[in-house]
Amino acid sequence: MAIKYNINIIGGSHFTVEDDKLYNISYLFRRDGTYDKQYKIHITPSEKKWWGVENGDKIKIFNTDKGKIAILICYDVEFPELSRIAVSKGAKIIFVPSNTDDRRGYLRVRYCAQARAIENQVYVIVTGCVGNLPEVANLDVHYSQAAIFTPSDVEFHREAIASEATPNTETMIYQDLDMNLLKRNREMGSVQTWNDRKQGFYKLSYTEDGKEMIV
Repeated sequence: MAIKYNINIIGGSHFTVEDDKLYNISYLFRRDGTYDKQYKIHITPSEKKWWGVENGDKIKIFNTDKGKIAILICYDVEFPELSRIAVSKGAKIIFVPSNTDDRRGYLRVRYCAQARAIENQVYVIVTGCVGNLPEVANLDVHYSQAAIFTPSDVEFHREAIASEATPNTETMIYQDLDMNLLKRNREMGSVQTWNDRKQGFYKLSYTEDGKEMIV
């Protein structure tokens, strides 16, 4: 489909067995026929209890013909450190595929996604499952509302929401996103949350490929 329709597709996230271990993985399918994947890093108590899902250990940055992006699967967006790492690697858009069963769960993802957009001055896009699967244990009900969030400043859309769908309805939203506007906002915005981090006061360190990295 990515090749046929000449678009880049993030195919949600899916349980995948690799080396006899179960992971939750989101796949990126590029319009040129290549693909890549992001492993979910933070596993929910429900995923551990019902399926024994294993965690990934690396935040990847994906190069696309529209710029660098990152994927944080559902629960991962609720941990601000991951977004900091992704943006420090150059991500300008963070995609958040999710699966929540009620409005409270969805709002956790939504509010954290909005915070990540403001903290890092990037676009964050959320989407999830709607509808019911009554015969599948722990996947029987769903709640979501697709939305595209922006930094909260005068250059962007009112309420820092570029577009959003009708709650819990199967539909599609779209929006043109100006990547240069992110750069201008970081340099001249009324607040500059990325540049104004007090890096001499605190720091974020993580391990990647056996090396300690500092953000």
